[in-house]
Amino acid sequence: MPQNILLIEDNPDISELVSLHLRDYGHQVEVVMDGKLGLRRAMSGEFQLIILDLMLPGMNGLEICSKLRAASCIVPILMLTAKSSEMDRVVGLESGADDYLIKPFSIHELLARVKAIFRRVELLSAKPEAEEQRIVCGALEIDVDRREVIISGIRVELTAKEFDLLAQFAAHPGKVYSRKQLLDLVWGYQHDGYEHTVNSHINRLRRKIEPDPNKPEFLLTVWGVGYRFFDGCERPA
Repeated sequence: MPQNILLIEDNPDISELVSLHLRDYGHQVEVVMDGKLGLRRAMSGEFQLIILDLMLPGMNGLEICSKLRAASCIVPILMLTAKSSEMDRVVGLESGADDYLIKPFSIHELLARVKAIFRRVELLSAKPEAEEQRIVCGALEIDVDRREVIISGIRVELTAKEFDLLAQFAAHPGKVYSRKQLLDLVWGYQHDGYEHTVNSHINRLRRKIEPDPNKPEFLLTVWGVGYRFFDGCERPA
């Protein structure tokens, strides 16, 4: 299904190439080359995906990403970065990006990432009505249909990918997942060496849903394997 995509990228060659291929897939693409204007457009609520360059005039991608998440914008963000160090990637994810690509990147890989993001959104929205859609784990309530998370009666704002990850865990309490399994299930593909993508999202989720992130009650680490979710959840009728 065609989607409305905001591309915030100041390199005219890259923006032209990316927008051309996305439009060939039927998507509508708006290109913005300035960080401050890009933030204003991203705040409009008109887009289903934001492709965001890290280095921009006016305001950098990390600041844009952080401001969007602080404003409870849950639109998926795919970050483009010329920086390849592990710490740069982790910082991008910690700021709220759902995924990232390192320049120079293959246009086929970018299209695969975009397709995976939209596929996950489509699969989650297409769950059968008969399927139980509300999960309660003590003070934690997850409404899958509404994509809402409540802790002790207070709504918690999660990014699209954070919610997808939490929903995957909560739907299978007690099941142990490796990082590679989570990359495949939640991100829609595997990309070896990028397990820190999972680690960063787990850390952010813990800060949002755990009473004490240093002593998690819901998202539990299985040392040497991966993670599992607390297995005392209920599915109210």
